[in-house]
Amino acid sequence: MATTPLREKILQTVIRKSTLKQQVFDNTFAAFNLLKETLFEMASEMDDQLDGKLDRRVRIEYRDRGKFEAQLQVANDILIFQMHTDVFDFPADHPIRRTPYAEADPTVSYCGVVNIYNFLSDSFKFNRNADEGYLTGRIFVNRERRYFAEGKGQTTLRAAEFGRAEIDREALIAILEAAIDFALDFDPLMPPYDNLARVSVDQFNTKMDNSKFVTGKRLGYKFDTSDI
Repeated sequence: MATTPLREKILQTVIRKSTLKQQVFDNTFAAFNLLKETLFEMASEMDDQLDGKLDRRVRIEYRDRGKFEAQLQVANDILIFQMHTDVFDFPADHPIRRTPYAEADPTVSYCGVVNIYNFLSDSFKFNRNADEGYLTGRIFVNRERRYFAEGKGQTTLRAAEFGRAEIDREALIAILEAAIDFALDFDPLMPPYDNLARVSVDQFNTKMDNSKFVTGKRLGYKFDTSDI
């Protein structure tokens, strides 16, 4: 059976895009594993530096949550780092698409992503499954290991500087320290009174089900993303 021009185009597209996306995935996965190693080292170092200076119930603890997730508990905060398994491109009006780096080669705008979420540690300790966490940062990595970060307090390498540096341990330390610093300063606010004024009998009669009462650092308030 003869190959039509459209069939040939389809095959070439499959080859080109699958190869590109596999490169991006592999680089993002390698960067995520380096992030895990860096988190483990940071947790050990901070724990040693705090030894004897505060109550031992205050924990600095790293936990590997699986192939694509890692967790860092710092006192009352938990940061969860989650690598998405898909590869993404950006819309034409995104800042990275206007960089000389991406304008010279549009394929470099395809990136893998590591999301950074902030939760209260008690949400996990007491199984409050309805509690809210917040996406406070994202790390993007492309096929050339170039990266940029966005989110609360993230100023190390913004989208407009995409292409200037490769992701490495030093870059990850700066990103992780910024994420931890923001989480520690991002204190829970008491929800507005009207949000808590009414509860059902079921909420009290369902014993041991703490998830009935939702908690979050900004529950009832707008979580401002204007600086991301």
